[in-house]
Amino acid sequence: MKIFKRILLLLVITVTIAVIYNYPKLNILAGYSAKNTASSVFIAKRSLEITDKTDNNFSPVNLADDYINENNKSATSSVFGLLTRKAIYREGLGAVLTLSKEDETVLYLSPKRKAPNQTTPYPYGNAAQKDTVFNNIDYNKLNNTVASIFGKRQTRAVVVIYKDQIIAEKYAKGFNKDSRILGWSMTKSVLSTVFGVMQYQQKLHVMDKAPIDSWQNDERKNITIHNLLQMNSGLAWDENYDEISDATKMLFLERDMTKMQEEKPLTGKINASWNYSSGTSNLLSGIVRSKFKTHQEYLDYWYTNLIDKIGMNSMILEADLAGNYVASSYAWATPRDWGKFGLLYLHQGNWNGEQIFAKDWVKYITEPTPTSNGTYGAQFWLNVGGRLKDVPKKMFFADGYQGQRVYILPDQDLVIVRMALSWMDENTFLKGILESIK
Repeated sequence: MKIFKRILLLLVITVTIAVIYNYPKLNILAGYSAKNTASSVFIAKRSLEITDKTDNNFSPVNLADDYINENNKSATSSVFGLLTRKAIYREGLGAVLTLSKEDETVLYLSPKRKAPNQTTPYPYGNAAQKDTVFNNIDYNKLNNTVASIFGKRQTRAVVVIYKDQIIAEKYAKGFNKDSRILGWSMTKSVLSTVFGVMQYQQKLHVMDKAPIDSWQNDERKNITIHNLLQMNSGLAWDENYDEISDATKMLFLERDMTKMQEEKPLTGKINASWNYSSGTSNLLSGIVRSKFKTHQEYLDYWYTNLIDKIGMNSMILEADLAGNYVASSYAWATPRDWGKFGLLYLHQGNWNGEQIFAKDWVKYITEPTPTSNGTYGAQFWLNVGGRLKDVPKKMFFADGYQGQRVYILPDQDLVIVRMALSWMDENTFLKGILESIK
């Protein structure tokens, strides 16, 4: 009996130590599951069952048990009953993880939105396009190429737009043209575009020093907005999603996500230390906020001057507990609306006759960041270095976790949107589409 008690005590001590050691990981794991569940159910209008079966079905997130409260629009996730996190849905601002009970009852501002244009044909409105058949397109090859990345490759949607016309469009079961899908880090490209709009309106200039008060007494005062947009500030940041890192702590434990990167020291040389950082994108969201007198103006600006202006009416930018847009990660929109975003760049900032940002902004965001080996511009990814060997080097794209993409091919008058749950052979896919257009 004494031996049994000792073994039992040892087992309890071992389990306790394991729980204490892994508690921070459980916190982030449950946080991811709760946040993703709330967004999927209340923004994308998917069921809890579908969300758990698809979005939350990978290890270790699938260890969490998820629950929905339809009455107060919240989601809770629990890991082995040891730790529970809660996410609440706020109209206009999306879902957010709570850090205290008080967070559930705080009054909040929400952005003013413009009604969708349902009469003008796509892409300048949301009405159906006229049937257009291009003689230079091999539609069989095009459709076969699109179909090839569905099924096991977990593609949810593809939209191919040529000369402003949708020439191919396909959706996985359960998805259609009205389905909102999370763009993840494609949100960074939306953020960059906001800076392009603000510069065009002379509200700022990207070569200005970053207006961060806490940096004014050290070398960080020399960091420009440009350096931040290019992820080339030299600031420390750990973008690791497999462990507890700066990125995971920011997304699942912070009240104001615009501050975490601000507090980091320099560990590299300014303009010569490319380091991908979601914290930098959220710091930039805070800089946008600093340019407006009121928080309401900040919330409205992204929609009235960009998103709703080009008819991306399905888009929802999610905000943190402080009400700042999480510009690193959390923009939802339909695949067709993501296509409109690509078309805005294809047309060098001109939207149906109105200039939204300067034509040379496209040149700016596609200028390779020093030390990025030709792969990164200003919150956009590039093919300048020829990583995709059968794709034009002038192609650039918005890139998000699990294979979200908006590819812009200027010389081919082509925009390609792909939304998914896994990566694919991009070179083969894009090559196939290009070869279908003669």
